[in-house]
Amino acid sequence: MAQALNFYLDHFGLRERPFALAPDPEYLFWSPEHRGAYAMLDYGLSTRAPITLLTGEIGAGKTTLLHHFIDSLDDAVTIGMISNARPGVNDVMRRVCAALGLSAPEGGDGDPFGVIQDFLLAEHDAGNRVLLVIDEAQNLNRDALEDLRMLTNINAGRDEVLQLLLVGQPELRAMVRRPDLVQFAQRVAASYHLPRLDAASTGGYIASRIRHAGGNPNIFSRQAAELIHQATDGVPRLINQLCDLALTYAYAGQQPMVKRETVAQVLEDGVFFGASPPPQG
Repeated sequence: MAQALNFYLDHFGLRERPFALAPDPEYLFWSPEHRGAYAMLDYGLSTRAPITLLTGEIGAGKTTLLHHFIDSLDDAVTIGMISNARPGVNDVMRRVCAALGLSAPEGGDGDPFGVIQDFLLAEHDAGNRVLLVIDEAQNLNRDALEDLRMLTNINAGRDEVLQLLLVGQPELRAMVRRPDLVQFAQRVAASYHLPRLDAASTGGYIASRIRHAGGNPNIFSRQAAELIHQATDGVPRLINQLCDLALTYAYAGQQPMVKRETVAQVLEDGVFFGASPPPQG
């Protein structure tokens, strides 16, 4: 398999696989929407927004953008990261402790809130701000969100000592708008929904990743990129899957580029899961 991959890369003059599925901040494509999302994350942090929301469809590129944002922060920001949120009140507080490198109290009488509060005030005294990032935040239940809101109420004088950045799927926005979470919603000072890529951005996304991997951005024809957009609905993760398969097919056929016919063959063979039905005609 490794030898086949080397041939695949050599055939197209690539240094590395351009369409790997793992989030990689180095491959971040700056569509207008991604720039808008990044600007909102930066705005939320710089204005000390108690809660910032970033939502988007599965595979829209939220995690890649999030990692790029985190990598850009300086040492004055202490970051706690919960990468896969799970429902549960007690669980979320103990996971906050773990994310911040704290030891949660043992036993039912322990108070994780007090441990977290002491840590936040100590960080404030040291001149640091604390950002707690929760990915897959749509998995949190109402009580967990309320516990998190209570953490944002911790103050040092007029300064809030914790900022929350919640990242999740669109249902997170719907959850926050529920009448019984109005106090939580009132703490949301920055919010952005990352949409799917349009046809033009899909073509730019493909070319950008090929270029970053050392290849010719024209490996994919314009017609091939258009069909990829139709089949994936502009979801970056699905674009990666289909482009990788199309490159493999083109290499197997010793083709110098990926044409529309190559992508159509991948779709007709049924090896790409999550595709829309191939267009007729």
